[in-house]
Formats: sequence, structure tokens, C-alpha cells
Amino acid sequence: MTDLAISARGLRKSYGDKVVLDGIDLQVAEGTIFALLGPNGAGKTTMVQILSTLIGADGGELRVAGHDPAHEPDAVRAAIGVTGQFSAVDNLLTGRENLILMGDLNHLGRAEARRRADELLARFDLSDAADRPAATYSGGMRRRLDLAMTLVGDPRIIFLDEPTTGLDPRSRHTMWTIIRELVAGGVTVFLTTQYLEEADELADRIALLDRGLIVAEGTPDELKWLVGGGHIRLEFSDPVQVEAGALALGAVAGDDLALQVPSDGSMDSLRDVLDRLDGVKVDRLSVHTPDLDDVFLALTGSGTP
Repeated sequence: MTDLAISARGLRKSYGDKVVLDGIDLQVAEGTIFALLGPNGAGKTTMVQILSTLIGADGGELRVAGHDPAHEPDAVRAAIGVTGQFSAVDNLLTGRENLILMGDLNHLGRAEARRRADELLARFDLSDAADRPAATYSGGMRRRLDLAMTLVGDPRIIFLDEPTTGLDPRSRHTMWTIIRELVAGGVTVFLTTQYLEEADELADRIALLDRGLIVAEGTPDELKWLVGGGHIRLEFSDPVQVEAGALALGAVAGDDLALQVPSDGSMDSLRDVLDRLDGVKVDRLSVHTPDLDDVFLALTGSGTP
């Protein structure tokens, strides 16, 4: 069985009368990407703060890298890295100086800190900007530097709390590539994100957090088929043809001259519909399979990721 990087059972956290985490159970396998999704205010950042020893839980059992954060916080901190929603980069320092500072904080020694800084600058394509103040960096460069700073101590587990918020699509895809490379090297990534596409693209498993509870968990494909809703949409320009299509498929035509037929998205399903439409003129056809937007809207209350 794959070893667990993170495990939680019955995890609870409240602020006054507000229950943020209400008995959370989860397991994260080593060398995987685990994404935590949920509406704003669902408790995603609170979960990361507890797992990374920044705040304590009110109850439950928890292990991170095999250690209890409440009783062995130093051991947990030695095994993890955290990239939060807000950059930890010092704008007055250069990229290299930021990395060397992190090396000092990790007790690497001056020579090793410089070696590690140069290695990470090259890895994150920041060598040309190494001696420029971080204040001159673009948003994508700053996030790459932020993640590089997290890696100075060579952590086994990395918490990424909305790591690509505010980035343009090109910079976001660059970050995705870096995250995949980290996991390929054996690192475990615990990710929170407001971008459902990002979770779909990266995560091995996803948990959906709502009102303090995990309301669904599984692979992206498992979650998509959990809510159903796959269909083939057929559009017509001729009312006669749409009526013929409705008769052939046993469907009901809408006012927009379109038919919607349930489908699992497979070729067999599509072929069956086309065979039954023999002789009917369809102007446009599209296949809709469930996505994480469907999952999110079906399983959570109002709000955005």
C-alpha cells in the first residue's frame, strides 16, 4: 500500500460559534497531487494552516509526514514547504538574495545556500533576473520565485494555497509544468485552488469541502460521473427536421430548435444517436460530458471556489 504523506481523522476547528471544520477525514498518498476545493469561506485555508502547524486544531487525529503537528511541530516543519495565497517575496531584495535568505533560515550554511539559490534560479528560469530587485518581477516571475523559496529546504510535502491566483494563462501553465515536475521527483503536493480547471488538470484526487464537511472525494473522473448530466445536444434550423429528430430519439424539442439526449460521452452512445437519426438533417452537434463545474454546482451551496 502506498504510504500516506497526510492523514486526518475527525479534524475539527471553530472560531467562536462558527464551525469551520466539522470532523474532516482525509488521506493523501505520497508522491501525488491532492486538491481541496470548496466555496469561499469553506475552510480551505484553515485546513492548510492546521496541516502546516500555523494554527492548532480543536480536535481530531492528524499526521503530516508521519508526525503529529500538535506535538511534533518542528519535525513537521522540517518536512514541509508552504506557498500561501500572498507572496513571501521581499521586494527590496534580489531574487538571489531572497533565496539565500531562505537558505539561512533553513540553516544551510552560506556556501550551500548560494549553491542552492543558483540551482533553483536556473530550474525556475530566473537566472537572468537573479540580481534584479524582486519588485521588478512580473506576477509569474514572483510566483515562480515564491515557489523556489519554498523548495530551498528540499521539502517532501508542499502546500500550495491558491498558487496561480492572478496569473495570466501562460504563467499558470508554466506553474502547472513545475508542479508536475516536482511530483515526478517524489514530492507530495496539497493544493487549494479557485480554478476548477486547475484541479482537473493537476490533481490525482480531489476533495470537495462545503460547510465544514467533505461532501465528495475521488479522482476527477469519479467526481464528474457522480453528478451525471452528460448529454448530446443537436441543433436544427428547420422545424420539420427537429420534429423528425424528436420522434426518432423519443426526445422533446425545445423552443430553440434543439434536442438534448442523455449520453455517457462514449463513441457507442454517439453512434447510436446518429444511427437513429438516419435521414434527419442536423445542423450542429455537440457532446457535453460532466465537468468539475457541474460537480461544484451540484454538491455545494451558493458561492464560488
